[in-house]
Amino acid sequence: MSKHTPKAHGHKARKRFGQNFLHDQYVIGKIVKAISPKPTDCLVEIGPGMGAITEPLLEASGKLDVVELDRDLIPILRTKFFNYPDFRIHEGDALKFDFSTILEPGQQLRIVGNLPYNISTPLIFHFLSHYAMVQDMHFMLQKEVVERLAATPGSGDYGRLSIMAQYFCKVEPLFIVGPGSFNPPPKVDSAIVRLVPYNELPHPAKDHKTLERVVREAFNMRRKTIRNTLKNLISAELLQEIGIDTGLRPENLTLADYVRIADKVVDLNLAENQNES
Repeated sequence: MSKHTPKAHGHKARKRFGQNFLHDQYVIGKIVKAISPKPTDCLVEIGPGMGAITEPLLEASGKLDVVELDRDLIPILRTKFFNYPDFRIHEGDALKFDFSTILEPGQQLRIVGNLPYNISTPLIFHFLSHYAMVQDMHFMLQKEVVERLAATPGSGDYGRLSIMAQYFCKVEPLFIVGPGSFNPPPKVDSAIVRLVPYNELPHPAKDHKTLERVVREAFNMRRKTIRNTLKNLISAELLQEIGIDTGLRPENLTLADYVRIADKVVDLNLAENQNES
């Protein structure tokens, strides 16, 4: 891994892209060690920025796909990594990019990225919806987002993001990164998290879209009890029938509880459709 600090080459971090460029070599080394890239990996980096993590990833694996939205950075990256024939840049929005186009048969994606705060949650949901093609994900996020991803029932951080991430993945917070490691320094701490999709889901739902809807409805009014937040989807009597305490607030229910509720809603909808036909 090179020892020099990446210079900005006259590129100014852009607020609208939520850019904060990592420059701390010690932190970069820790991230790359956590990822442990291999030449056989199908590695993809989201928003490589000035290439701070890109460089050691390329040194370790020899090949890398990157998805970058800021077109001003693309010539900088092309110049910097011109001597890597298997370095491929895809200009565009990671939320709209078809990641299946870079997969070789029999491979899964290893996704890496320093995700801007303004799109981190939608991007994580986007990757979760394609979890079967993903081997693992290593993201740098605002510390509070990592706390929400890893939160357990009963905590204030526990919510929609916690439940849906933990439905698909094992969530492992790795370490915190202070503002001084970036240019410009953000106003908050960041953290590195590892998300590893399960080969077999521990609590498979009959329909994960219904599960998403149940969880979204539940947390729309997190201060109310579950009987009130879900009354448009399922009655309090049916919740009690499947062993749910209807006096609890949404953050007190486990992932398994939400899957039970979602499965019951699927059954209700099926019964209604059969009655109508």
